[in-house]
Amino acid sequence: MLQTHLSHQRGGADHGWLKAKHSFSFSSYYDPNNMGFGPLRVINEDRIAPSMGFGTHGHDNMEIITYILDGELSHRDSMGNQEKIPAGEVQKMSAGSGVRHSEFNSSDASEAHLLQIWIEPNVHGIAPEYEQYPLSDLPQADGWRVIAAPQGEWRGATGAMRLYQDAALLNAREMDGARERSYELGDKRAAYVHVALGSATVNGVALQAGDALKIWDEPKVEVELAEQAQVLLFDLPKD
Repeated sequence: MLQTHLSHQRGGADHGWLKAKHSFSFSSYYDPNNMGFGPLRVINEDRIAPSMGFGTHGHDNMEIITYILDGELSHRDSMGNQEKIPAGEVQKMSAGSGVRHSEFNSSDASEAHLLQIWIEPNVHGIAPEYEQYPLSDLPQADGWRVIAAPQGEWRGATGAMRLYQDAALLNAREMDGARERSYELGDKRAAYVHVALGSATVNGVALQAGDALKIWDEPKVEVELAEQAQVLLFDLPKD
């Protein structure tokens, strides 16, 4: 089965300094029929004005992934991490028993463009964890970059960020290799494919940036990337 979730169907918020698009219910955008997809709870596409950002706030028991598309973010947290996250890098926090953090656009001249992703964990109360890598340093499996997976391992690839859920986040960028990618979807698994930049055709469906495709009861995910495209694939347990 295939079901599109197009960019214009997302919720939105304009706070002046922050322009956000919400793939699923978040903050003031609430749709009881769009609360997530399996354990995937949040994909927010944020554009943050120069020198602006999110002040110190807390999370617990959530896997939080920040994927920088353009610009740079400055991060500080209660674990003692003080990092800059540039475009082409990805960060993961396992909030666990509780973490406080702030994130600001590092630039005083240009906006930061990013995706913030939340995945509900299958264990609660762990000690908080922090990881950050350039995408190019993460392992590959079957032509896909493995960003995060259980124990940091997926289909023979090791060295991904550790995810406390029976799920994996994978990435395909046109700049990294072949434009056509295939991914076998296991038994009792579902996929959520989100086009982060550019355009792509997924299982015969043409998608633009911000569009997504929900896939279940299908043997494979077939992706054809347009020039400069970036696609995220979430391999999730089927409800």
